[in-house]
Parts: sequence; structure tokens; C-alpha cells
Amino acid sequence: MNYLHREIEKKWQNFWEESKVFEVSEDSPKPKYYVLDMFPYPSGAGLHVGHPLGYIASDVITRYKRLCGFNVLHPMGYDAFGLPAEQYAIKTGQHPAITTDANIKTYRKQLEGIGLSFDWSREVRTCDPSYYKHTQWVFLQLFQHWYDRNENKARGIDDLVRIFERDGNGSVQAVHSCESEFESEQWKSFDEETQQKILLDYRLAYLADMMVNWCPELGTVLANDEVKEGLSVRGGYPVEQKKMKQWCLRITAYAQRLLDGLEKIDWPEPLKEMQRNWIGRSEGAELDFPIEGLDESFKIFTTRPDTIFGVTFMVLAPEHDLIEQLTTKDQAASVQNYLKEVSKKTERERIAETKKVSGVFSGSYCLHPFTNKKIPIWIADYVLGGYGTGAIMAVPAGDSRDYAFAKHFDLEIIPLVEGVDISEESHDVKEGIMMNSDFLNGLEVKVALKKIIDEIEKKKIGHRKVNYKLRDAIFSRQRYWGEPIPIFYKNGIAYPMDEKDLPLELPDVDAYLPTKEGDPPLGRAAHWKTKDGHPIELSTMPGFAGSSAYFLRYMDPKNENELVSKKANQYWKNVDFYVGGSEHATGHLLYSRFWNMFLYDMGEICCEEPFQKLINQGMIQGRSNFVYRVKGTNQYVSHGLKDKYETSELHVDVNIVHNDVLDLEAFKNWGPENKDAEFILEDGQYHCGWGLEKMSKSLYNVVNPDKVIEEYGADTLRLYEMFLGPIEQSKPWNTSGIEGVYRFLNKFWKLCYQDGKIDLEDKEETADEQKIIHKTIKKVKEDLESFSLNTAVSAFMICVNDLGKIKSKNRRVIEKLTVLLSPFAPHLCEQVWHDLGNKGSISFTDFPDYDEKYLVESHYSYPISVNGKMKFLLDLPLDYSKAEIEKTILEDEKVKALFEGKTLKKVIVVPKKIVNLVVG
Repeated sequence: MNYLHREIEKKWQNFWEESKVFEVSEDSPKPKYYVLDMFPYPSGAGLHVGHPLGYIASDVITRYKRLCGFNVLHPMGYDAFGLPAEQYAIKTGQHPAITTDANIKTYRKQLEGIGLSFDWSREVRTCDPSYYKHTQWVFLQLFQHWYDRNENKARGIDDLVRIFERDGNGSVQAVHSCESEFESEQWKSFDEETQQKILLDYRLAYLADMMVNWCPELGTVLANDEVKEGLSVRGGYPVEQKKMKQWCLRITAYAQRLLDGLEKIDWPEPLKEMQRNWIGRSEGAELDFPIEGLDESFKIFTTRPDTIFGVTFMVLAPEHDLIEQLTTKDQAASVQNYLKEVSKKTERERIAETKKVSGVFSGSYCLHPFTNKKIPIWIADYVLGGYGTGAIMAVPAGDSRDYAFAKHFDLEIIPLVEGVDISEESHDVKEGIMMNSDFLNGLEVKVALKKIIDEIEKKKIGHRKVNYKLRDAIFSRQRYWGEPIPIFYKNGIAYPMDEKDLPLELPDVDAYLPTKEGDPPLGRAAHWKTKDGHPIELSTMPGFAGSSAYFLRYMDPKNENELVSKKANQYWKNVDFYVGGSEHATGHLLYSRFWNMFLYDMGEICCEEPFQKLINQGMIQGRSNFVYRVKGTNQYVSHGLKDKYETSELHVDVNIVHNDVLDLEAFKNWGPENKDAEFILEDGQYHCGWGLEKMSKSLYNVVNPDKVIEEYGADTLRLYEMFLGPIEQSKPWNTSGIEGVYRFLNKFWKLCYQDGKIDLEDKEETADEQKIIHKTIKKVKEDLESFSLNTAVSAFMICVNDLGKIKSKNRRVIEKLTVLLSPFAPHLCEQVWHDLGNKGSISFTDFPDYDEKYLVESHYSYPISVNGKMKFLLDLPLDYSKAEIEKTILEDEKVKALFEGKTLKKVIVVPKKIVNLVVG
């Protein structure tokens, strides 16, 4: 009799919920362990079987750590603001909160059905005002702070004001964008408006004109990953590059600390390398190039100032501030046409487009700072406005993009290193002797690099500098469904709202579209003003706002006054084990580290890094099925016969296919066009083709976990997903493969039960039983500690098979195995644990220990071969001598049968290896 998984799983899920088994507190004497899953966005489609992979893995570790005596925090919540809910609201008029709440209910029901041991008392939703009150508070702190390079930390803006009043800004070592220098007396003479504008250039949250991905149809700014080939991912609407005033966060202030911190955390090296490359630290020089005929110059940053004598043209980004001034009348039309064309591309597309060369001459020239030679100024989209200074000195001999540009527009290319052939391509040469380089001629490249920076600083035309590719984060979206930004405007100047007025809640609007004037949807809200009548910011925060500190909120989710109390934070500190996708490397994972460092600077939290250990779960790929329609007919031919016909391959719903055999009636009911379908069968069945693809509704290969749980049980789903392969790797889903795991659980059940009743004996373990269970304990513990969860499942299967072979019915052995298995199959193990007479939940017993003495092998399985061909294995004591092995072998009846009627010429014995009988 198979175990009744539906009855058992519902019973224990109800028990966990009613008894609040997994709720934790900060006053436990146990050591803490914090396990976290990346914040899910609750879509209307719910979960498919690929989604729970990371959740199940983290739950296995959670349950294991509880058994090891830890007080484990394992929370869950929802990243509830999102564009899909807003788009649905625009289409239907239904408030996004209603859609989001319905989606969350679906998600929670599915998560509970998998038996995940979350502390649901700590659930948070980013769209709840009691949650985003604290997101708004963090924003206000960023607005009220600046970054002091001397102290290498954030400081209050009041400190900066005191410095300005005492010394002006000449000696201030800050990360800022202020272009003017002033003395203390000047600062005191400035009116409030001027002072506030200057302070805005220093704040960690500031307003600036930025190039953004603007989608007129959606009426909002989009992130780079929301745009593909010039169209919005959602809706497929045209997206253009547009300069807009946006709220930004000065994450660049933390660039070096974000780099340094990577050395202190246990993350996958590829993920850390992605962050290093995104931050993009480089050393070089920043220098000025004066513009001919104008009392202006522009700055460039270069890592190779030693190549300055190879500059043959300059390139400005299409969004550079000086373009209007530099464009001559003759070039005006060409420049405008080019800028219009470039505006259709995102920065990501411009970076990726390496083969197509495009650009336009501005008509103006700058002067070489050493030779005074005229250099033409071009505009090209391969230079980005947000990186460096938005301008480069082009050295085609040493840079492939500059080289392609020079060749395309027939511009000069000057060789710089002796013996280097640049007739066909550029060479970024870091060794060799300099040439065509004025006073650098004859020097080694490395020597020239040091000398040129010294000369640049000596001539006061620039200075040595460390640069970062990282850019400040745009922090506003022209949407409704997001956290309101707690800023109001007085005479056009931004001021922070009072903390006591938080949360600033989303107002009601008559529609979720921009206003007729083009303002964001909040512009439709009546009385969207302060009590004093000052207008409130119309943009809302971006998606990453709510997820940048959610891990801290879980520590103290009911605290109305603080994001997290000192007591709670001192106890939980940071996340010990974090599971999520690598696609968040340069988004959430970077922004949350930045927020965490800022809060650490403020003294609000005790750890500088939020996530100590992180694992990236792989993807579960969909196993698609195909049917083959004979062209011009409504006839479908089975896979093995398709080559005899001219067919079209079509995806079919995997849920009406079992072991690649199509359910013909279900197929006919699948769509009206299939109602009269005819089939050409093999052996009375229709066999489908298959392939591995991304799990997607459009490919009909989505498997709903609810369906799997209904048929096989949540424990089977959990074990199967862990058994598929290493957690970090992508692997295919195969519904037919899940049956093997289901059979294993039933085998374990039958080991424990007879006719539905527990059937075990309470007695001392035999030597064989001791060896089997202690070997399993050791293996499973090592696998759990190294997060090798798939091999742990294999160990369970081997253990159950071995116990079955010796017909073990030992209660003590089975009880230990039940505890071992419980993190993977908690429902079944709770039932066995209870039926063995134990009280409470198995979750809080002790993980069993193993004893090395039971792991020492006493026997060796010798392969018995005849003339080099292995016949069978024979167990013999390990301490047998060569003579004892030979004697025992020759007396064995099975061995005698091997050479019966033949002559035994020789017996070859290699202790602890082989026995070979040579017969003739």
C-alpha cells in the first residue's frame, strides 16, 4: 500500500500553521542563522515547477540548520510594485493593489503547498504603506547625506554646511558634481535658492538632467533590461533616448568600497567578476582639451595618456552638453539627423553594436594640449555620456573602435610603438619603444606612461585619476504603482518632507495614465500638495527601491518607528545563506550592498555587507513536446513515422503528454481546430518528439507544481528538484523522471509500515545496520554542508536499498534515517516521527552524529575472474593473508563450479584488489 501523500501533507501543513512551528524570536539562546530567498514578484501566472528550485534548496538548508541547533530566520515576502500590475490597471481600470493582492494569495497558497518552512509572521509587501514608510525614510537619509572622501563614509549634510560656512568648498574632499568654487564669505552671501542648488550637487540623493530610456506610449522611463532593440519589452512600444530631470542615487561614491567588499564575502566567483566589471575601476589621467575659437574646454579621461601624441580626432557622446555650441551651421542638419537616429538606441545596444560604424563631424576643432595642433571633434554613439566625461581622445593605432572609425571616415592613424604593424588593425601595446611621441620617443611604454602623467600635472592641464565605469542610479519612474518620493518643491527647489509625515501614501487617481500635459499619473491626484500648498514630487521610486533593504526589514517587520531595531540587527546581523539568480548581479545585489553600506555609515546597522554567502540557482528548463501535422491536412503522424511525410512540427501542451505519449482525446479537446484531428499511430500510440527549451507558456511546456503535488505529493516534488543535479546548474524537467523519486518514497514508507501501521523493532543495531546508517549520516552531513543536495538524495536511495536488502526493521536505524531525510521530505518524515511515538515537530530534534568506528570496512568484495573475465564478487575479511584468501577461494562451491572439468593452472591473488583463476 502506497502512502497517502495528500492526506499526510495537508495534515502537517495545518499543524505547522496552527502551532506556529517556524516562528522565531531574537531572545533565543541558540546561535542564529539567517536563510533568505530573493524577493519574488508575484505575477498573475503563479509558479511553474522551475520557480521553487531555489526555495526548496534554501528550505532544505533551513531545516538542516534547525536540526543542528540554530535559531533559523527563514522569511518570505513580496516585491509587490511592478509594471505588469500597472499595465493591467491602465487596460482595465482596476487598481493595481487589487491585482497584486490576488497574485500574492495565489503565490502564498502555492508556496505553502510545497511545505516551505517560512516564518509567515514576518511577511512583508513593498506596496504596504507600513513597509514603504521605511523605504521613504532611507531615501530621505540619502538626501540628507554627502560622501566624505577623507573619512571614506557618508556624513550628514549639516556637517557640510558647517564646513562651507567656515572654509568654503575649496578643501572639501567630497563626491560631488559642483563645478564652482567659493569661499566661506561667498557661501554666507548666497540666497537660500543658490545654497540649496549647491547642496544638491553634494547630496547622495539628487536631481539631475539624465539621458533615459523614455517610452511615450507607456509614459515612463524604462531600465535597460526593460528595453530590447529599441522597443519596450512589455508591449513592444518604441523607446527613445531623452534628457529628463531625474532623481539619482550617488552609488558612485561607494564604488571602491563595493569593489573591496567583494573580497570579504563568499559568493560565486563569476558573479563577483560581473560586479567588478560593472564597477569598472581604471587608473589614468584626466586632462583638458581647449576648444578652438571658444573660451571653453572639455575634459577627457584616459587610461593611456602615453598615447596622447597619437590622437587624430576627438569623439563626444551624442548627449554631451557642448554639442550645441560645437555644431557649426554647415554641420547642423547632419548633426540633428544623427542625434535623432541615435536617440532610438539604448546605451546597452550602443555598447553591444561593435560592427556598425556611425558618427558625424561637429564642424569644430580642439587644440592638442602639448602640440597645439588642431584636432577635429566628432560625435559618435560608441561614446557614452554617462561614462567618464562623455568624451574621448581617439587614438586609432591603439583602440579597435577608434581604428574602425578612422578607417571608415578616412582619418589619420599615427603609429606609436616601434615595430608594430597597424596597416590592418590596431594594437593596444603595453610594451615596446615609443615613437612619433615628441619627448616620449625612445622610452619604454611603462616609463612613458609615468612620465606623461608627471608632465600633465606639471603643465597643470590635468591630473592623475582613478575612474569607475559605474554610473549613478536613476531613481525615479514616471509611473503610478511605486513608492511615492517624499519630496516637495518650494520655488522649484526640492525639500525633504518631515519624517513624522511618513508614510507618504499613494493617492487615488482617476486613471493610471500620464496627464494631458505629459506629467506622470500622480499629476492626476487631487490635492497632491503639502499642508502648506507646496507641490509634491510626481515620480515614484523604481522597482529596486523596495528590495534594497527588505532583508533588514524581515529582522523586525512589526517595528513602526524604525526600519530595524538595534537589538534585532545585533542578533541577526546579516544573511548567512542567500539563494537567487545571477541575473541580479548588477541590479539588486549591487544596489542592496550600496544601501547596506550607507546604513552602516549612519550607524543604523552593524554589518557592512548584507549577504555573507550566496548561491545562484540554475534554471529548470522545460521539456517541450512536439506533434507533426501532415502539411495541408489535419492529420498528425507519430514521431517514428514522420520522415515518411512532409510535416510541420508544432508544440503541444506537455500536460496532455505522458512519457512522450499523447493523450489523443485530450488533444482533440485542447483546441477547436483539433476536434476533427486524425492520427497515424505507432503500435496503437501517438509518440511525440521532445526538446529542451526555456519554460514558457508560449511553448506549452510549463508544468504547474500544483498538478505535480496533487499526483505525486510535495515531498516528491522537493526531492526530485534537488535530485535533478547541482543546485547551481541548469537542468531539464522531465515529468516521467519524477516517478523514480515517488517510488523511492514509497519504498521508504514500506520500510516503516505494514498495512498502514508502523512496523519496526526496538533493538540494538546489527553491525551491518550500524555501517549503513553511519555511512549515510556522514555522507548527508558532508553534502548539506557543501550544498551538494543532489548527491544527498542519492545517499538516501542507496541507504533505503541497503536496508531493504538486509530486511532491516530496526526502529533506531529508521528513526535516524527519518531525521536525515526530513529536510527534503518533511511531511512524510513528520508522520513517521509522530508514529514512532515522538512529540512535537521533527524540525527541532537533533541531527544524528556518526561514529567513525562504524565506517571502518571489515570486508572487501573481491572480483573473482576466470582468465581475466570477472564472474562475481565474493566478500572476504580485510585482514586475510594471501594464503588464507587462496584457501577460502578454492573451497568455495561457486568458485569450484567455475573450473569444473577444466585444469586449474594458476591462482593469482592481489590482496584488496583481485582474484584471477587461470584455467585450461
